Amino acid sequence: MAAEIVISLVVMLIGIAPIIVIGIVQYRSKEPVGFYSGKKPPQKEQLIDVKAYNQKHGLMWIALGVGFIVCFVCGLAFGGLVAGYLCMAEIIGGILGMIAYHEKLERRYCKKGSDQ
Repeated sequence: MAAEIVISLVVMLIGIAPIIVIGIVQYRSKEPVGFYSGKKPPQKEQLIDVKAYNQKHGLMWIALGVGFIVCFVCGLAFGGLVAGYLCMAEIIGGILGMIAYHEKLERRYCKKGSDQ
């Protein structure tokens, strides 16, 4: 294994570990979680099902982290440059997908008429 692959793997794991930890913390949270967009999370009273809302947000973050790792590992079979491109596509697409999914979760789990 080449030194640049090992260094890249270590840097990737250091960068992705907090994303997976955020997902685990959100999955287990008893209080409503936010999306880290500067917008305050909804109150318990504004949500239909706090547990499901938190679990789906947590799984969203975990999926982003695991998807990044999978893209990196799969890309290594074709070379470091391909791994880098796959990781960039995963992060850009993943963040856009997370924004859309967060909005969907808010529409689904927030009670009608509750101001946020």
